[in-house]
Amino acid sequence: MDDWSKRTKAVHGGVRRSQYNEVSEAIFMTQGFVYDSAEQAEARFQQLGDDEFIYARYGNPTVRMFEDRIAAFEGAEDAFATASGMAAVNGALVSMLKAGDHVVSARALFGSCLYILEEVLTRYGVEVSFVDGTDLAQWEAAIRPDTKAVFFESISNPTLEVIDIAAVSKLAHAVGATVVVDNVFSTPVYSNAIALGADVVVYSATKHIDGQGRALGGVVLGAKDYVRGVLEPYLKHTGGALSPFSAWLMLKGMETLELRVRAQTESAQMLAEALEGHNALSRVLYPGLRSHPQHALCHAQMGAGGTVLALDLGSQERAFKFLNALKIVVISNNLGDAKSIATHPATTTHQRLADDQKAALGITPGLVRLSVGLEGGNDLLRDVENALLAL
Repeated sequence: MDDWSKRTKAVHGGVRRSQYNEVSEAIFMTQGFVYDSAEQAEARFQQLGDDEFIYARYGNPTVRMFEDRIAAFEGAEDAFATASGMAAVNGALVSMLKAGDHVVSARALFGSCLYILEEVLTRYGVEVSFVDGTDLAQWEAAIRPDTKAVFFESISNPTLEVIDIAAVSKLAHAVGATVVVDNVFSTPVYSNAIALGADVVVYSATKHIDGQGRALGGVVLGAKDYVRGVLEPYLKHTGGALSPFSAWLMLKGMETLELRVRAQTESAQMLAEALEGHNALSRVLYPGLRSHPQHALCHAQMGAGGTVLALDLGSQERAFKFLNALKIVVISNNLGDAKSIATHPATTTHQRLADDQKAALGITPGLVRLSVGLEGGNDLLRDVENALLAL
């Protein structure tokens, strides 16, 4: 597969056909596997072969197909699929950390990611330092000789700050720290995270990989030694496994991943350009706009602005009125879906944060996150403009 394009890898990567030579990947809906002998069972528990399985919590043929496919697509040595995106974030971090370790993280994160860092890791004796992810001087000051890992979202949720992966990785690697990147907003299509220096890449497969609002899933990618030697023992014993049926849905999602994401990005760029400067909006945030503070960095890292933009309506009252006036765009809290989705972060995904935290992160009462779907771009623009007229 090495010389295949990403689009070809997304269709054919990792395929394992049964004796029936099916075209569409098989769903192995089984929790366990039968051995030819007691001796074979003993041998398998002592050392698994490359295509051997003992229990679905440890691995499953359908799940392994998805892991192989996304690893090939991302350019990673290996991958481990999980029950959700947050299971992936938790597994990636907790599996490598212990009491007394030090982590440096960007402070602009999804609410549940913040919970893992602020509540879970610190509860077990891990020291966490937060920085402005866009400020390299803060990273340099916070990273210490004993820093074990750094963590950040390559594009932050929901304020769309873009982090310099190569620069932060260089600072982290200088002290031997592991670079863990939540890459959801960048998407696997535009990802160059590993090439830029990331050691571990995390996705919520619930988002663009499935892309059709059907199933939860997550995946952690990295070097084989890390995935099988550090991550897998933690996840297989703590139970964060992806179900075979969900893995099959992710395989089907990957077949159209690049086509969908590029179409969504094209519409997002068009919407951002059309809405920038609108008199009903106090600001439009989108990395593909030249007005975005990290516009040049975004294009250097990704080559495009992604599928999500943010609109600031100025107040919660105006944001709610806008949301309630939308006809095509649905109100929900997912993203990366075929359907366009609008979210009010301050009262949903980031509602647990104190008001001063929200203010520091730029999550204003009027901020609306807009995940652009596969509807006609002109239809979406009319829908948004008509909702703005309602103000």
